[in-house]
Amino acid sequence: MSQYDLYGIGAALLDTEIEVSDGDLRSLGVDKGVMTLVDDVRQRELTRALSDHLVTATRDCGGSGANTVIAASYFGLNTFYSCKFADDENGRFYRDNLAAAGVGYPQALHLPEAGTTGKCLVLITPDAERSLNTFLGISAEVSIAELDRQALSNARWAYIEGYLVASESARAAAIELRRLAEAEGVKTSLSLSDPMMVKLFHSGLQEMLGSGVDLLFCNFEEALGFTGAQSIELAAEALQQYCRSFAITLGAKGVLLWDGEQQFRISSPTVTAIDANGAGDMFAGAFLYGINRGMNFPEAGRLACAAAAQVVSQYGPRLRPEQHQLLLPVGCP
Repeated sequence: MSQYDLYGIGAALLDTEIEVSDGDLRSLGVDKGVMTLVDDVRQRELTRALSDHLVTATRDCGGSGANTVIAASYFGLNTFYSCKFADDENGRFYRDNLAAAGVGYPQALHLPEAGTTGKCLVLITPDAERSLNTFLGISAEVSIAELDRQALSNARWAYIEGYLVASESARAAAIELRRLAEAEGVKTSLSLSDPMMVKLFHSGLQEMLGSGVDLLFCNFEEALGFTGAQSIELAAEALQQYCRSFAITLGAKGVLLWDGEQQFRISSPTVTAIDANGAGDMFAGAFLYGINRGMNFPEAGRLACAAAAQVVSQYGPRLRPEQHQLLLPVGCP
């Protein structure tokens, strides 16, 4: 019997969310709606420029893959997360956060290395869009050394964060994780993560996908950018060469699913969105929970759409622990 339902790999970033205006983004030269990699100097420059906004800032442990794995854990899966944080205040905060969520992590992180834990400045505009400015710190050094082969071999599903493509060592780790998972009969899933990653690292993402993963997550813009298609219908057809099933999120319009045989369109609950940060991560976590617990694709899609709708209706990339159980259908384990 598998020890873990889900084994993930991704960045370990301390998120700081700040409410800003579109004018703030323009004056700061921040690209809206995408993730931009920055160095520590640039991130400090942005933080100083927004010092008068920090009174409303919130802090939490994040990273796209972490958000997904933590959500899956709170829904009820046994989870494990390979990442890298440093022996500093932010790293200790991050480790405590993972432990509180019931997520396992590599033994080496009980005594982490010296360095700087990665940070992400998340700028939220009134239209609920999030613009990410990420200093990877020690997360840029995620490598094959962070893989726990025993934990992976005892997992049912592996989940790979697409942002790893931006680091050579992390990309190699993602490729190796997929290879090991395939050898062990562990199902594989990957998220394309961000339109900018698709634009800048298309060939690297193809390497990470290899001959195809069992489940691919992406949003509408990522699907079009990755395939070069001009419509969601053509993108859905083109994506089938990279995966055995997929979930293409369509924002407020729900999701397009393909289970390998049939396509399904699932609508999303109507909510007032105030913060889109973490919506895709939450969708993936809820969806992976659903299929791990025997739901079919439409059932898992409805749960995932409800969870994503809930997360965009409040600030922060994650739900409170007790909110997860309230979303589950009656009788769901």
